[in-house]
Amino acid sequence: MPAFAPPYADDLELLRATAVAAGLIASSYFRRDVKSWTKENASPVSEADIIVDRFLAGNLLQARPEYGWLSEETADNPSRLDCDRVFVVDPIDGTRAFLRGEDYWTVSLAVVEHGVPVAGVVYAPARDEMYDACKGGGARFNGQPLVRTRRAGALPLVPAPGAVHQEMQAAGLDYERGPAYPSLAYRLVQVATGRLDAAVARRGAQDWDIAGAAIILSECGLDLADVCVGFPQFNRRDVRHGALAALSDMSLKPIVHAALLKVYGCPPEAEMQTTSQTSQP
Repeated sequence: MPAFAPPYADDLELLRATAVAAGLIASSYFRRDVKSWTKENASPVSEADIIVDRFLAGNLLQARPEYGWLSEETADNPSRLDCDRVFVVDPIDGTRAFLRGEDYWTVSLAVVEHGVPVAGVVYAPARDEMYDACKGGGARFNGQPLVRTRRAGALPLVPAPGAVHQEMQAAGLDYERGPAYPSLAYRLVQVATGRLDAAVARRGAQDWDIAGAAIILSECGLDLADVCVGFPQFNRRDVRHGALAALSDMSLKPIVHAALLKVYGCPPEAEMQTTSQTSQP
């Protein structure tokens, strides 16, 4: 790497400009007859995902050739593990919504440094919504400081899978079911806007699903945790995570985390870490 690495603000501006261009490309395929197929994990992918991914790789790596690369639509290259900074991208997060013609899909981009997101963008082109943040620089919505707004006295809005709802209701949590936005990145950042009070994800989300949203939530002072190990670590060899919860109200944490643990459990190595953490004084 060069002796001088660009500051996080420069990386963020690169992500912002690239996300806008990627959004234009994706939008040219939106609500049109596009080719799509199913990957090995039963998730859909379209020709738009692949074309946007190629654009992102070309644009971002040309600007920062020393950075590593991790994308949902690119074969993994283990060399990323040797890089100080890595681009983590999801060309179209919420491909199912994209293919159905729904507007809750995003371009999600992040720069991860030593396992921690330091710049990130979650851009919803069809909704003209740009969320972004860099470490130490705060979070923004469409260029203005991101401020959480919720009406006073309203019950918490919490979207979740049915089994998680059953556990939270059995524990006596008083809340309303929130809208389950199909893009996980978009769902997470809505905890920062105040549209949601919590957002959860079943076990198995991967780095590209959450890295962009993670830095936005962090810069808003909001809690995002892998319920098995704590704050998610990125750019590891295994990029999958345990069940996740983003919370604006920490009084929700015991019930929400317990529900996710009950429904999804933890991988064996995470169970060992959780036991070690809880046994410490």
